[in-house]
Amino acid sequence: MTADPTANGIQVEGTGYIGRVLVVIPARDEEALIGRALEAVGRARAALRGACPDVGVDVVVVADASTDATAATAAGFEGVRVLESTAGRVGAARAHGIRVLLGGVGPVPAPESIWIANTDADSVVPERWLADQVSMADRGVDVMVGTVRPDPDDLTDEQNAAWLETHVLGRPNGHVHGANLGLRASAYLAAGGFDPVDEHEDNRLVDRLRRGPWVIAASDVCQVVTSGRRVGRTPGGYAGYLAETL
Repeated sequence: MTADPTANGIQVEGTGYIGRVLVVIPARDEEALIGRALEAVGRARAALRGACPDVGVDVVVVADASTDATAATAAGFEGVRVLESTAGRVGAARAHGIRVLLGGVGPVPAPESIWIANTDADSVVPERWLADQVSMADRGVDVMVGTVRPDPDDLTDEQNAAWLETHVLGRPNGHVHGANLGLRASAYLAAGGFDPVDEHEDNRLVDRLRRGPWVIAASDVCQVVTSGRRVGRTPGGYAGYLAETL
């Protein structure tokens, strides 16, 4: 049974118990925002521990071609593993973090029981971000396409109003954002993982997943707040979208 890709209420058959969650955060020159992001992930991790004490959580920050103190700042957070990459491409950074947490090359034991939760260093996840994703996965969802909203503090009143006119709570639009994308490791591996590209690695992955047998659900249950900046690390991405639309 396939979930309605625009539905908030998710109805699927069967179960897909999750025993381990991997949180992967690529970061390039984000020393000003990475601390805020990791504090939020820490709250989400604690909430998941309270709801599902048997589920393990690994958090990795991939400092990708950073020239500032991103790596050092992230390393100051307990329970956060920091990797450094020189790729300079967000797709490569995400893939590297996942590959390391999955144990490098070779077969992955029980990938259907591992959930990969992706976000960005300039984003703040809600407290139940992980708990809600695990709940969806345990009900049979393989891929969660989550919504994001730009930080209201980064926008003018007019820009906030314009954004809210086209984004209604409870009606997720199904747009793909690497800042709020969760999926089962079995689906990730079967689809070939993130491409090592500068941008749109998230859309490319989900496009391939949509051609497969996976249960994909769009949801705004665990909406993520992300930076409202209009100049990003690449010409496109969410910053480019905001620059064009707002």
